Amino acid sequence: MVDTKIFFEDKLTALILIDLQRGVVVQETKPHTASDVVANSAKLVQAFRKAGLPVVFVHVLIGDREDILKPLLDKPAQLPPLTPDFTEFVPELGVTERDIVVTKRNPSAFYGTDLDLQLRRRNIVRIAIGGISTSVGVEATARNAYDRNYKLLFVEDAMTAQHVEEHDRAVKYVLPCMGIVRSTAEVLAALG
Repeated sequence: MVDTKIFFEDKLTALILIDLQRGVVVQETKPHTASDVVANSAKLVQAFRKAGLPVVFVHVLIGDREDILKPLLDKPAQLPPLTPDFTEFVPELGVTERDIVVTKRNPSAFYGTDLDLQLRRRNIVRIAIGGISTSVGVEATARNAYDRNYKLLFVEDAMTAQHVEEHDRAVKYVLPCMGIVRSTAEVLAALG
């Protein structure tokens, strides 16, 4: 088993949190509630900042339903209501001007954004990831990060999905093939 401390032996790790925004956290999630994911993510944000490590907040922008991808699907996505505050980050995260903010329009935080450029400018080689949803935004971002040779740390209880099975499949079978999976407590302990 990889020692989690290896992720924090230098200043080359960033925290990326996916879609922890008002329009997403109101949805029912499992196995972790959105409020638990937000609480764990807030602890991670504080610890990363204290360690002098970059924090990246990613949110999805859906301008109107006309600019959304329309692939042929057996199970179309169920979009939540697009309220005026849909894209706003939840206040518990305390986003500041020092943080990196990425706006995406697709599941991956890398596709069509400057995320890779922002990370490389800071010499980031490792990424800790959390957010909603495990099986969509987190997994899509992880696949793109893996393809770009980032070393990945997935914070299991700082992410969740719409269904337990989606989360469990990703955490047990997909994400461990791209990186390491740890709890918030384990990450905080490794950060010291």
